[in-house]
Amino acid sequence: MSSNVKDVLQAPILRFDILDSTNNRAAQLIDADTSVEGLTIITREQSAGKGQRGNTWKDEAGLSLLMSIVLQPRVSTDAQFSFSAAVAVAVADALSALGPDMDVRIKFPNDIIINDKKAAGILIENAFRGSSWTHAIVGIGINVLQQEFTDLPHATSLLRELRKRVEPELVLQLVRQKVVEYTRGSNLEYYRKCYNLMLYRQAAVQRFSEQGVPFDAIIVQANAAGQLELQLEEGNIKAYHHGEVSWIWP
Repeated sequence: MSSNVKDVLQAPILRFDILDSTNNRAAQLIDADTSVEGLTIITREQSAGKGQRGNTWKDEAGLSLLMSIVLQPRVSTDAQFSFSAAVAVAVADALSALGPDMDVRIKFPNDIIINDKKAAGILIENAFRGSSWTHAIVGIGINVLQQEFTDLPHATSLLRELRKRVEPELVLQLVRQKVVEYTRGSNLEYYRKCYNLMLYRQAAVQRFSEQGVPFDAIIVQANAAGQLELQLEEGNIKAYHHGEVSWIWP
């Protein structure tokens, strides 16, 4: 581990019983110029947890790892997806280390799938000053100790997949170290390649919906622009930004 990574990991970890959102608290500290790189916010419960595109992250108090890490990207804004890919691979690798027999994948753009069910989600919110990318707030929610998922048939937890209890604190330390290490690497494009190697249902036929119309396509890859490339039934490849098509679970 490089000295720079070690230095970042020395940043404080602020712990709360309840917050509206760990990302919101991190943003407030950045706005107040009281954050440092590596600052990590965790809470036992969120009253307004955020997911992708305005969705909410639902959790039961004390059973999920709910965290945000403040990072300072050292790459151009053109590398935003590669940065995001590095985060996703870091989280996936950290969870894989807990159970080598688990099949851990990344569902585009940044859900973590274990054994075909969602175990974690990532939401990165960026801050800019002028043309400079000053901060990335990396929000991560991981289902750790949940046993039941009412009305969420495609969700799972580490407890269910490992069939044993794992302490959220251990998961926190593993994930935090991997995220800091991977995002401070000089070659983020490497992690986009790793991302595609871990891409959920890559090369498989998957059903999607575009403006309410279902269609089948083969998942090809996530490109550098952050688009999901799909091979349509006619054989042509079309690239979609997140939100342009919806995933249909079987």
